[in-house]
Amino acid sequence: MNQTRRPAVFLDRDGTLIEDRGFLGDPNDAVFFTDTIPALQRLRAAFELFIVTNQRGVAEGITSPADVERVNDHVVRLLRDAGVIIRAVYCCPHRREDDCECIKPKPFFLHRAEREHGIDLSRSFAVGDHPHDVELAVNAGAQGVFVLTGHGEKHRDELPPCSVVVPGIGAAADYILQRSKENPC
Repeated sequence: MNQTRRPAVFLDRDGTLIEDRGFLGDPNDAVFFTDTIPALQRLRAAFELFIVTNQRGVAEGITSPADVERVNDHVVRLLRDAGVIIRAVYCCPHRREDDCECIKPKPFFLHRAEREHGIDLSRSFAVGDHPHDVELAVNAGAQGVFVLTGHGEKHRDELPPCSVVVPGIGAAADYILQRSKENPC
């Protein structure tokens, strides 16, 4: 392993960092979970942070690419104001049936982060409220952490055995930090 490569946490947006309120087009509708900012503040010293989000509402004509970008920019700006830097936001605007290369659980964006930002995927995590987020991690050689916020409770029974399941982003940060102390290399 190349020690210059850094581990990362790849974060789902809706249902993980912010409340899932459907297809967001207005940044003012983005509401953080109460433990989002403190959780990311704890992670920032040891991990690069990224957002990876599927936004099929674009392909379905429910929201525009510009609307999604405004919401993403708003989320990133509020996090930055709290001292949390998101290295990149990766957004798939396709429907699952479009069979694109960038939709989760395909590891396209994680491999891109690996190349462009020097990320060590073997020491990285993906966090989200859908089984695709856990599968994304596995497909990239990272570890998945499933949160029960958003759609988490609804999809819990679809997870593979031995999946890491936590109540929300705060508990996900605790788990990730503990695992990184146990296995720093």
